[in-house]
Amino acid sequence: MIKPAQPDARPSEPPPAGFAGRFPTPYVAVIFTSQRSAPDAAYDAMATAMVELAARQPGYLGAESARGADGLGITVSYWTDEAAIAAWRAELRHQAARDTGRLRWYRHYELRVARVERAYGWDADEGPADPLLG
Repeated sequence: MIKPAQPDARPSEPPPAGFAGRFPTPYVAVIFTSQRSAPDAAYDAMATAMVELAARQPGYLGAESARGADGLGITVSYWTDEAAIAAWRAELRHQAARDTGRLRWYRHYELRVARVERAYGWDADEGPADPLLG
C-alpha cells in the first residue's frame, strides 16, 4: 500500500548547509539571477548584510544562493506572501544595496516571483524511495 505523501511537513532535522529548509505551502519564491561584473569584496560584505537584514523582516522564510566562477549567480528567497516581499523591496537599506548593485556589481539580472504550491525533499539517509511514495 502506498502511504500518502506529506510534502509540506517540516523535516525533524535542520536542513543541510546552504539549504533553506521546507515551509508550509503555499509561499512565495523570489528568484534573482545575476551576472556579476567583477569580483569585489564589498559585494560579498553587502550580500552578507542583506541576508542578515532580510532574516529579520516579517514574512521572511529563508534563502538559497549559489554563484559560479564565471560570476553567474542565483539566489532564491522565500517569503510568506506578496506583502512581505513588497515590504522588503521598500526597506531603505535594501533599496540602497540594489542601487549600488546596478552601479557597481551587476552587468545584468533577472528577477522572477513565483508562488510555491507544493514542496518536498529527499535525503540519502532516507533510502532510495521516492519521497512522494515512500
